Amino acid sequence: MSVLGIDEITYGADDLPTCRRFFLDWGLSLVTEEADQLVFETLNGCRVIVAASTRAGLPPAMEAGPTLRQVVWGVENEADLARYADNIRQQPGFEQAAGRIGCTDPNGLSVRLQVTRKRNIDVECAEHNTWSSKHRINKPSPAYERATPIEVGHVVFFVKDVVVCERFYRESFGFAASDHYPGRGAFLRCAPEGGHHDIFLLQRPAGDSALNHVAFTVRDIHEVFGGGMHISRCGWETQLGPGRHPISSAYFWYFRNPAGALVEYYADEDQLTADWQPRDFEPGPTVFAEWAIEGGIDGNTRRQKSAEAPKGQFITDRK
Repeated sequence: MSVLGIDEITYGADDLPTCRRFFLDWGLSLVTEEADQLVFETLNGCRVIVAASTRAGLPPAMEAGPTLRQVVWGVENEADLARYADNIRQQPGFEQAAGRIGCTDPNGLSVRLQVTRKRNIDVECAEHNTWSSKHRINKPSPAYERATPIEVGHVVFFVKDVVVCERFYRESFGFAASDHYPGRGAFLRCAPEGGHHDIFLLQRPAGDSALNHVAFTVRDIHEVFGGGMHISRCGWETQLGPGRHPISSAYFWYFRNPAGALVEYYADEDQLTADWQPRDFEPGPTVFAEWAIEGGIDGNTRRQKSAEAPKGQFITDRK
């Protein structure tokens, strides 16, 4: 029995037309549209809901302004759902209705579980050639003009108490620890075997609750680059990236999100098993990013922001 991953997220936002344009540029499919709610899907059917902050029934916000209001995690079957219901029955805000169970986590976030509605999909991804292993033969790596995210891969929150929040997710839903910033941060994955983290909890000195970012999984590093440059061409602002995280090994690119905080394209994270031993890290710039480009890459010039555009000739031809 284990949680399989994120099935659905819900934002509460103020400017739905701008959010509509952003998530379509981001590569999601718009499946339903109402005056006060937009429903998008990723390639595998993971849902991203953007609702007006005033919409009736929207879970309470843990911070002011546009932010994430709810995370729905998927499980394999009804039996798993029943077992998790027993684990959280005494938690604040416990609810069991409409095929879902849920409660409020210690950080004030609405958390729900349901039998997963995501689809199994098969997508072609780039293979990498190293000195000792050549997987790509007579075939160039792809170049993407935009991204089409596969799913919501992880969520990251600032939390009031990282120890309490980690205990909640591990004891309630069986999450496993991947790595830690001792007393400051916890990288957790849904199950002993899986990607490096499905949720990251980070405690700031102020001890506040807030969304940091939502991360969307794409096929490979090339789609991180192609997707990021498309978003740049569309006029959206880079927060940081592209770059690479040493802790999870993933390539990233962060953008500011009109629905709240940041969103990330990422690919190539570490895959872990029950044999993995969590590591402790001290926070610092070289721990967060092995390398990163400030301001992003301009999608038209294919150069760092404000860099000179290509001249249509070979570099060696220039004086």
